[in-house]
Amino acid sequence: MPRNKIQNSKFKIQNQNLKLKISLILNFTLWFYILHFTFYILCFAQEQFVYDAKGKRDPFIPLVTPEGRLLKLEREEGAAELLLEGIIYDKYGLSYAIVNGEVVRIGDKISDYQVLKIEENKVIFIKGGQPMEIELEKGEE
Repeated sequence: MPRNKIQNSKFKIQNQNLKLKISLILNFTLWFYILHFTFYILCFAQEQFVYDAKGKRDPFIPLVTPEGRLLKLEREEGAAELLLEGIIYDKYGLSYAIVNGEVVRIGDKISDYQVLKIEENKVIFIKGGQPMEIELEKGEE
């Protein structure tokens, strides 16, 4: 009988060890899925980021061909309607710009756009509540 008790106590110890191992594995698995789900929510459930170029060119489009020629990129929609040819800048607000061959000043309308601001090297237009900047291109010297 004593031998039977020893075997029985060994079986109980092994059974407890097995229960402990299973419990640890289940706890690890549970925590793994909780952390994985939390990480997924934090990283991927946010609003998708959208880059707004604000009328400027895409910086990933090359400006030079493999042969070494400079590319003249087409302007984005809206900017194609307006061609900024020159600026007469006055720091006191009496500035003028030459757009599509017409002389305009702040408040004037041209091609459904209104001149909002004239700066030294750019003009800011507004159409439908959306501002659009057009920079003066430097000519060849």
